Amino acid sequence: MDSSVIAACAIPEPHDDIEFESHEAAYSFYKDYAKSVGFGTAKLSSRRSRSSKEFIDAKFSCIRYGNKQQSDDAINPRPSPKIGCKASMHVKRRQNGKWYIYSFVKEHNHELLPAQVHFFRSHRNDDPLKNEVRIRRRKSLSSVSKLFGAYQNVDCLEGYMRNQHDKGRSLVLESGDAQLLLDLFMHMQEENPKFFYAVDLNEEHQLRNLFWVDTKGMEDYRNFDDVVCFDTTYITNKYKIPLVFFTGVNHHVQPTLLGCALIADETVYTFVWLMQTWHMAMGERAPQVMLTDQNNAIKAAIGAVFPQICHRFCLWHILEKIPRQLEYLSLWHDNFMVKFNKCIFKSWTEEQFEKRWWKLLDKFNLREVEWVQSLYGDRRYWVPTFMRDISFAGLSTILRSESLTSSYDKYVHAETLMREFIKQYKLILEDRYEEEAKADFDAWHETAELKSPSPFEKQMSLVYTHEIFRKFQVEVLGAAACHLKKESQDETTTMYTVKDFEDNQSYVVEWNESKSDIYCSCRSFEYKGYLCRHAIVVLQMSGVFSIPPKYVLQRWTNAALSRHPIGERLDEVQNKVRRYNDLCRRAIILGEEGSLSQESYNIALCAIREALKQCASLNNPAETSACPNTSGSIEEENQYRNASKERAPDLQVTGIDKVPRRAGAANTKESNHSSAVKKGKVTRSGDVNVGAQEGFHLMGISDLGPTQPHNMMPAQLQNAVPTVFHNIMPTQFQNIASTHLHETRLPH
Repeated sequence: MDSSVIAACAIPEPHDDIEFESHEAAYSFYKDYAKSVGFGTAKLSSRRSRSSKEFIDAKFSCIRYGNKQQSDDAINPRPSPKIGCKASMHVKRRQNGKWYIYSFVKEHNHELLPAQVHFFRSHRNDDPLKNEVRIRRRKSLSSVSKLFGAYQNVDCLEGYMRNQHDKGRSLVLESGDAQLLLDLFMHMQEENPKFFYAVDLNEEHQLRNLFWVDTKGMEDYRNFDDVVCFDTTYITNKYKIPLVFFTGVNHHVQPTLLGCALIADETVYTFVWLMQTWHMAMGERAPQVMLTDQNNAIKAAIGAVFPQICHRFCLWHILEKIPRQLEYLSLWHDNFMVKFNKCIFKSWTEEQFEKRWWKLLDKFNLREVEWVQSLYGDRRYWVPTFMRDISFAGLSTILRSESLTSSYDKYVHAETLMREFIKQYKLILEDRYEEEAKADFDAWHETAELKSPSPFEKQMSLVYTHEIFRKFQVEVLGAAACHLKKESQDETTTMYTVKDFEDNQSYVVEWNESKSDIYCSCRSFEYKGYLCRHAIVVLQMSGVFSIPPKYVLQRWTNAALSRHPIGERLDEVQNKVRRYNDLCRRAIILGEEGSLSQESYNIALCAIREALKQCASLNNPAETSACPNTSGSIEEENQYRNASKERAPDLQVTGIDKVPRRAGAANTKESNHSSAVKKGKVTRSGDVNVGAQEGFHLMGISDLGPTQPHNMMPAQLQNAVPTVFHNIMPTQFQNIASTHLHETRLPH
């Protein structure tokens, strides 16, 4: 919050002369005062008259008032906001009914947070203007999600089937759009030199494809690289801007923006270039699972660039195509969908799926339909029966409106133009930052509420993040509505049928006690990343009262951002999270005390450095001995600027002759490295222009080593695949840019 704004709306400090009509009015005043200063509030106590039963006394306090009473062996010892703060306001009622301030304690023993005050529970939804904006956004998202039902994804294979070697196409942009994008990239890179962008040119040096990702996206991918969704919805639905997104999901079940691109077509060449460029931007780390639409060009590109990863199709992509592809079945649509859903969702084995699939096709005479044939050919890419031991972390859903990728629909619609999208892109980044900051804030100021005596609930309340715990808690409570029946048992495996009375469905659960393996036909773990109520009731009836560690994904835990994997034993996980939470709580207190003066800051910083050095030496003795001493001076630390919250300022369209100021001029190492630039050289088709912080390096793709995955592609497509950026460290590519953006030259 800007200091001028705070000053303009400052609330007077409580004093003896102020009177209130009621104790609620007094609390509203104290809340307003707290909001202007920067702390959260709570109603500490109140008292009624024994005779009149009316309130006569009330006390309000800072949210950090008092100390949390907790035993050493508490089951759920999460950090508490209470740290002994004394700030409070005590009000009493006069004989005439008016309320007055009996006592007021102003001093706090912690830092005040006016900039983050809206995160406190007591101040949420207090701003009518912001509330109106949030409500408007929700309504917009709801309406746009409904509109998506009217649009059906069109499988754009025309370019792939007609002219796979056509590399001369260019990106269709309105006049001035290229300069707007260039200005955006220059400003983003000034905000943070690690901002990454890449440009692909055709033979005529016209812009063909464009990719970019902000620093936060690269950081998020380092923490959550298990599942990535490549979404081409805005291309297939013929939006005005040919936009595609790389999307992940963080430990708060929030979408992470891992990259954006504008592409000229949907050929294998374009998708291979895009996948290679994204791979390089992400430090050449491939994801474990990539979700896409059913598209042959994308399938071939991923097979070439990422031959080792698990490539699958999003369920909603398949399901939303059915009404359009099988339009002539509209009279029998409901009956067909009942049979279709039974085939793909209720088939426990491959044999069951095969039998039901061919029976379905014969019943509706679909054996000769080309699209249906392609579905069967790609069955291992999308049918849930084949998804055992794969985790999609909630990114593959039945409906697009339920998917995390649909969160972008409120920012981009069919008629969005480039100028508007640039503003919306900055809003996407801001909203992502704020939502994650709010979730992190809640994690430290709220404690999970247990709703049952279930040992599974108590166990996961410590381990899971708030959002995942709430989802898992629904499954724990839902187990009470399940009834199981043992169907069969052999030497290793027991099969159960679980009747779920909430949805009136039956599910198959397979339990291997010796290996602690459990599988359910609802496939909650595969698609959501946590065990379902059907598995929980089987564990409980089998005498197992804790979730097996293999079914506790680190990405959903409070230790998700830790670079060390969680232990195999659950008690190790719990102990680690306890230690982690305790250290974070103490670090917050140290930060509050250490920031009060320069001297205390220096003491705290030295202590942190020494503690970090000793811990690293203890945990990683080999790495520590091999690493040079990188500690800097206190003065260097004082000059540090937090660049993680990267925001692009409002842009003005500049003339094509204007040379943008580049960031990082003080980096002499990068400056010396960039001196090798060949000024005036124009890139050939297929060349990339590799820029450091001070200048641009021209490197032809043909000059780089050949890529190994080429042999994974059909022979007739090999000529359509550009060469991979090979044997080049990612740190050399701070950005990749062309010399031409629709006749607009970049600075050399």
